[in-house]
Amino acid sequence: MTAETRNLTQTITPTAPTVSAGYGRALFDYAVSRGASAEALTAGAGLAAEDLADQDGRLPLDRFLALIRTAKALCDAPALVLEFCAASRFEAFSLVGLICQAAETMGEGLRQLNRYQRLVTEAGGDGERFKLARQGADLWLVDQRPDPASFPELTELAFGRFVCEVARHFGEDISFVKAIEVAHARPPHAEAYDRILRAPTRFGIGRNAMRIDEAWLAMRTHAPNRYVFGIFNDRADALLERLGRERTVRGRVEALLAPRLHMGEAAMAEIAVRLGMSRQTLYRRLKAEGTGFDAIVDDLRCALADGYLDSERLSVNETAYLLGFSDPSAFSRAYKRWTGASPTARKDR
Repeated sequence: MTAETRNLTQTITPTAPTVSAGYGRALFDYAVSRGASAEALTAGAGLAAEDLADQDGRLPLDRFLALIRTAKALCDAPALVLEFCAASRFEAFSLVGLICQAAETMGEGLRQLNRYQRLVTEAGGDGERFKLARQGADLWLVDQRPDPASFPELTELAFGRFVCEVARHFGEDISFVKAIEVAHARPPHAEAYDRILRAPTRFGIGRNAMRIDEAWLAMRTHAPNRYVFGIFNDRADALLERLGRERTVRGRVEALLAPRLHMGEAAMAEIAVRLGMSRQTLYRRLKAEGTGFDAIVDDLRCALADGYLDSERLSVNETAYLLGFSDPSAFSRAYKRWTGASPTARKDR
């Protein structure tokens, strides 16, 4: 498979769910520590090393699941997902983990997890992924992931992370989960559920849920820090906004255009091919979002221009080149149309 072909097959479509690359990297490193070959892992998942380099990057969910299954096979470890939860710290590879740890109580941590869950994995539908539900005198924490019996690994990741993080921070004697119900059938490694989740598990129930001790919600974290909590929240909000942009066709076009502007006029047909669609389909999808290709190019140039002009290292002519203008005077006219001032005036401020 050539690099060009691989880039096309790695394209994330607007509706395809994704997973944090940091999560993928943590699982990848754990599998390697268990004896898996790094090359075999990436090949089996259809990934490359650079796909896992940026912790805030995104992986297609299907590639993440392929990574899990490849790791389980290479390590000969059917319970690898649960063992990964027991052996790793959520905050070590996830901003969401840091936010939950900085919250004042476990209940607040749960609210923040629901708020930012999409940054971890987009597998929970449009609403809150984890819901508290009363059933008689019992309180259940229900995973509302659509099609709950599919991909048991996602259920193991969710419940394993809840149980193992509480045990890690509060001690093994704290057992806030009293019973577990899962939608998938009993797996061959069911004993790992008892050993790692430490609660009786019923399989094939039709939902994924944990019966919890209500007192857990009021438990205070060891070191809540409101200042750090605010910083983490600001960063997470920015990542959520970016993820939202990436779910639109416009956002994906911008991501492909930005590194290519300096090459001159980016052809709509070329961008369409990179997105895996025809030029006419791209035109229709952008029109449905209330924009067009030329408008995106113009808006992107405008958004980048001030940053380039504010740099001490770049001249007006160099800025024009980076934005894809072959003639600096054409850039000057465009900049004046965007801002009402000349780029030289901006540079001389």
